[in-house]
Order: sequence, then C-alpha cells, then structure tokens
Amino acid sequence: MQSAETVLDVLRERGRRGLPLEQLYRQMFNPQLYLLAYGRIYANKGAMTAGVTQETADGMSLGRIDRIIGAMRHERYRFRPVRRVHIPKKNGKTRPLGMPTWSDKLVGEVVRLLLEAYYEPRFSDRSHGFRPGRGCHTALREVANTWTGTTWFIEGDIADCFGSFDHEILVGILAENIHDNRFLRLLRNMLTAGYLEDWQWGETLSGVPQGGIASPVLSNIYLHKLDSFVETVLIPEYTRGRLRARNPAYRKVEQAIVRAKRRGDRAEVRALYRQLHSLPSQDPNDPEYRRLRYCRYADDTLLGFAGPKTEAAQIKQRLAEFLREDLKLELSPEKTLITHARSQRARFLGYEIAVAGSDRRTRRPDASDRRNRRSVNGTVVLHVPADVVKSKASLYLLRGKPARRNRIVNEDDYTIVGKFGAEYRGIVQYYLLAYDVSRLHRLRWVMETSMLKTLASKHRSTVTKMAARHKAKIATPHGQRVCFEASIARGNRKLLVARFGGIPLRRNKTAVVIDRQPHRPLYPHKKLIQRLLKGMCELCKQTDDIEVHHIRRLADLETAGTPPPWAKAMANKRRKTLVVCRECHDQIHAHRATMTQ
Repeated sequence: MQSAETVLDVLRERGRRGLPLEQLYRQMFNPQLYLLAYGRIYANKGAMTAGVTQETADGMSLGRIDRIIGAMRHERYRFRPVRRVHIPKKNGKTRPLGMPTWSDKLVGEVVRLLLEAYYEPRFSDRSHGFRPGRGCHTALREVANTWTGTTWFIEGDIADCFGSFDHEILVGILAENIHDNRFLRLLRNMLTAGYLEDWQWGETLSGVPQGGIASPVLSNIYLHKLDSFVETVLIPEYTRGRLRARNPAYRKVEQAIVRAKRRGDRAEVRALYRQLHSLPSQDPNDPEYRRLRYCRYADDTLLGFAGPKTEAAQIKQRLAEFLREDLKLELSPEKTLITHARSQRARFLGYEIAVAGSDRRTRRPDASDRRNRRSVNGTVVLHVPADVVKSKASLYLLRGKPARRNRIVNEDDYTIVGKFGAEYRGIVQYYLLAYDVSRLHRLRWVMETSMLKTLASKHRSTVTKMAARHKAKIATPHGQRVCFEASIARGNRKLLVARFGGIPLRRNKTAVVIDRQPHRPLYPHKKLIQRLLKGMCELCKQTDDIEVHHIRRLADLETAGTPPPWAKAMANKRRKTLVVCRECHDQIHAHRATMTQ
C-alpha cells in the first residue's frame, strides 16, 4: 500500500501534465489517506459537533477506518443527510450550514485531498479562494500592484453561488478528467445526500453541501470554467496594443519647451513645465489600446477594464450570458456594478478600491532616480470603508459611548485582554494593505476604552487605574509603541502574555494573511497518528481495542476535588486527546457522566 504522500505526489504530477485519472476510486481503500485526513481535521472545532447521529471524533480508531474501507470496497458507503442550521448574515438574512457526521467528514477530507492534489496545478493564477498559500491578501495585492491605469471596475457577485451549482454540470466537469465511474458515483452520492431540518428530510437538487469539507475544492473546480472563459475568450478579445499612443497636447507642450529653451526664456520654460506635468503623456482615449484584467475569490469576481464604458457593459453582459447558459448561474443584479475607477470606489473583499488621480510631481524614494513625474497618477489604491469602522466599533458601544462587555467581566485579566487583543489584531492585520489604515485609530480607542471599563468593572476600580496597571511599551519596526498587557506566571516556565494594541497603523504593502481553511500544513499532527498506531493504552498499557478519547477543550478537565488519572494525564501534557483501550474509555465516559449530573 502506497503512502499518502506518494499518492498525492503522483496526482499532482498527473494534474501538472494534464493527464486523465483512472481507477481513482481505489485510493479510497488506502488507510494511510484516512489517517492523514484524521490528523488534519481532528483539531477542528466541528470535530466534536454531532450531525444527524451522535458520532463525533471521540472514539476514533483503526477499526472505524477499516469499516469505512470495507463499505467502500463493496460500494456500500452512503453519505448521511447533514444536520442543517441557519446562521445570520450581515444583511439580516440567514445562511444554511450543514453539519455532517464524523465518518462523512473523514471521507470528505480524503476526497478533498485527492481532488485538490490533482486540480490545484490546473487552477488559474487569478483564482485566490480556498487554495493553499492564497487568500484575500494575495488577491488584493494582485489588484493593487498590477491593475495600474484601470478606467472601469466590473464587480461581479453570483447570486446564491454555492447553493446553485448544477449537479449534472459539476459531474460532467469532473468526468472530463476523472475516468472512473465509481468515484463519480461516490461524489454524486455526497452531493445528493440531502439534509435534516427540524427532523424533516429535504432533498438537495443543486449546490454543494454548505459546511462540507470537500465543498471548497468542488466549487473551485466548477468556477474554473468561468476563469477559463475570461482568460481565453474575454481577455484576448478586450486586450490590444502594447502602449497607448502619445498625447498630441503633451507633444505640443514638449515642442514649445524646446523653442523656449532656444530663445533662453527661462520663465516661459518653467511655466510650460508646470503645464506639461498636468497633462498625461499618453492618450487616455487611444482607440487602439485596451486592457482587461480579472481576479476571483470564491464567488466574488472583479474585472478591471481600460477602455470605454460601452465595452465594459458588453463585458458584463457576456459574463452574465456565459454564467447563465454554460454554468446555470445568475449574477446578482444588486451587487454586479460597473464603477468608474477615478470618481467612484468599487467594493471587493471588504476593501474599497479606486484609482488615484493627482497632478502633483513626486520623486521615488531612491535618491538616484531623478525623474519628476506624477507617479501616483493611475495607481490602484485600497481604502478602509467608513462603514466597516462604524460597524466594528458599534459592537463595543452603548448609547454612542464605549461600554464594558458584561459577558466576559468575570473572566481573569489575561482572558479579557487576550480577547480584546485578538479581535483588534485580526481587524488591523486584515486592513494593513489599505492606504488609509490610520482610520482604525477610532476603532482602537473604542475597543481600548471598552476593555479598560471591563477591567475596571471586574476590579471595582477606575479606567485610569486599570490603564496604569496594564500599560507597557514594546518595540516595533516603527519604534516603541504603547500597549496593554496581562500575564500569567507559570513557575519556571515563560510567562503567558496577552497583549492589546502596539500595532503601528501604517500601511504594509507586503502584509500577508492567508486563509486558515484549508491551508494547514500538508502532513500535520503526526504525533497523534503515531500514538494511535502504537496500539497501546496510555493509562493501563493494554493493546486491545485501542481508541482515541477526545474532548472539546482543556477547560472541560477542570473538576472539583482530586482529578482522575486520565484528566491528570491530559492536563499535564496539555492535550485534548488520549489514546486508551475500550475499557478505560468506557470508564472515562462513566466518570464524566457522573460529573455532569
């Protein structure tokens, strides 16, 4: 049996060379792939969340993998319906979220590993969503660094994208490269498993499972057709000319400068240079020059076009026709807009995007570069939307003023500072690409005051005293910055420190925050797999019926009185897993059931 690493390397090479896949279903019999999948998903928050059955990651064993493989060999494995719940969206509506059973999560991760290994080398470089090493920041940096001179932004948003994928089209796209009907039947079974809502079964006639582990890669496979259409049809058709033609008005002023220099009229030369620097050197309306650029993150697409608005409207229309006729998807009329790049701002991935226009001359930072020119003119600028600052700050306000957070007021100082610090740090790091990231000073003040009021309420003190107690200075690339810290002593070990603030609100063009899902290390958590394969109970040293005991969080180990041996073992090693035999596992659950009574 080949190792998981070897299998995935072979699939990547075939994908890179464009070779079809045959007998892919046989890889579903490889236990090494299931162990790799288990190591990648057992630490997820949803691993201990039950679906339509009570099965979770708790009790995972080699025997469970053998039973899944046995069902796969005889094509008897069936995906169960997902348990559907609704989560709120920003616009007041809700989004359905499916919770599969643990076995379906495990099989889904194996399917995802196989599909991603083969299709990842084939995906477009202009696709950034749900891909290793890519994310919102890579998409935004591509727009900011390479879309100079854009005249129109075409914002594309597909209505109910992931819930509208046509199953026949998706299976047909997969069948172009996967020549294995058994694997295609398995995927069809996954897509049509249905859902349970209020214990009523519902049929899934279209779309990929919301919350399904394999759904992101399936959506990229489906929308790769859109990427190919834009890259092979629209971009070649709406891109022409190497450079714009020289601006006649600019050339006239240049010739006038030459004549004034010959006459020795320095005042006239200075006046003409001021006029020259206010004009574009190239003709912005050159009919022989067009540029179309494209970027996609999941179902959000952005196109940048240098040309007339009539052609931008044609591009939008052709995009809508392709989606409707070939992929059976519809563009959202409310969110699909044509935006003038200089006078308006487009919205993409939480940023506002515009093109700068300036008549000021600037010099490059390099002193050896003596060229005086309007270097800012035509560059793409990313902005922090004002409504983002307002909406984020509103979570910490009461009647327009920063207020304490009652739900965490009873936590220790380390937890309070850590929660506020993590929330603030996440927002700031996401918007570090923005030209006006300094807008977040308002949010920092609101969150900082709310945090200090929460601490003051906890200690029945004042904001001033709490600020004095927790204030600290840290070194940053831009010098020392004031922040707030809370720490926990751990004997001879290093202090645990929680920090709020201390992040310079200055633009960082190279800031990178890649997506957390599914961009984990390819072969993580080998330690747990090694412990499971060792086949020995970590409590009684027996070697029969070995399982893995999982808990949701380490705080669940806190008990009144003397903790049992299994809780001591997990707490000492700070692990949420314990490899035990069946008998010890039953005793653990019996003890936990007694604790909860």
